[in-house]
Amino acid sequence: MTLLYFLQASPSIIGSLWPLLLMFVVIFFFFIRPQAKKQKEQAKFIEQLEKGDEVVTQSGLIGRINKIDGGVVTLALAEKTFVRITKGSISKEMTEALEKAGASEESAS
Repeated sequence: MTLLYFLQASPSIIGSLWPLLLMFVVIFFFFIRPQAKKQKEQAKFIEQLEKGDEVVTQSGLIGRINKIDGGVVTLALAEKTFVRITKGSISKEMTEALEKAGASEESAS
């Protein structure tokens, strides 16, 4: 019995790493790369914000930018109602969804 054990071919190290490499490639292209792209788009969106833009925060507040002071944005929610938030709490996806909803309402009327 021990003779048969030594005669068996042992798997090569490279052959055993292929599944691991394949899993890494799949994870990279389906999870890591799209998330990095999304983060770059969000950062670009945050840098392009200007006074007067209508935005939506991640918590769902809709307001118009009244003042930008470094990393803090003052939003006008209504007349004489202002909220100070950080730039990072403004959502690109929710702001774009609001713009699309507004455009579709205008075209329907």
